[in-house]
Amino acid sequence: MFELKSVRVEFGGLVALADIDLRIESGEQVCLIGPSGAGKSTLLGLFNGRVMATRGEVRAEGENLSQFSPAKLRALRQRIAWVPQDLGLVPNLRVNQNVSCGRAGAKGFWGLMRSYLRMSGEEQEKIHALLQRVGIPEKLFERVDHLSGGQQQRVAIARALYQKPKAILADEPVSAVDPERARDLVELLTSAAREEGASLIMSLHDVSLARRYFDRVIGLREGRIVFDGPAHEEGVKTLYRLTE
Repeated sequence: MFELKSVRVEFGGLVALADIDLRIESGEQVCLIGPSGAGKSTLLGLFNGRVMATRGEVRAEGENLSQFSPAKLRALRQRIAWVPQDLGLVPNLRVNQNVSCGRAGAKGFWGLMRSYLRMSGEEQEKIHALLQRVGIPEKLFERVDHLSGGQQQRVAIARALYQKPKAILADEPVSAVDPERARDLVELLTSAAREEGASLIMSLHDVSLARRYFDRVIGLREGRIVFDGPAHEEGVKTLYRLTE
């Protein structure tokens, strides 16, 4: 699904990632951990072309992203769902309208406007079924800014699934909720991705969640991969001890 070869990313002379070699297969679930500033968000951004490598090669579905036209890059992003840390929801729109945004790229501007103004019964049913799946079917017509943080995160997950993605990228998707809700949401996202056969790449601060739900954990520190595999105690201690 994704392959990085000798990738380096710099922002104004600051090295965000260095010497990254990585391969992620279709359907694989991977968690990124590491201290703040380690490069987790930058690494996630490489997979859908939001961040471009300064040097090296980033391949998605076997093709080099640096050679993609803008139209081809937009098409790729339609197949890769993105769940940002701030969730990216539109506060004054209803839940069904926010979920509908999952297919914004395929619908185009006017198609999305039609969904906002007069959503078809078929689309409404599909969105309601997704909301049942994430546990908030009764919130279909609720404004997003009237929901709790945990409910908003479920809307973001439903929006990602509505996209019918080949891969889901999630950047600290549970940072704003308590530990119990965080567990529920990570379990929901990993289970849903598995059922859809989609790759899942998620960054987390909570090492215990990474260990519990991911067999493959990538530890990052100062833009470099410290370990790649099961999150064994010694590897995790080394990762965080290096920052002291």
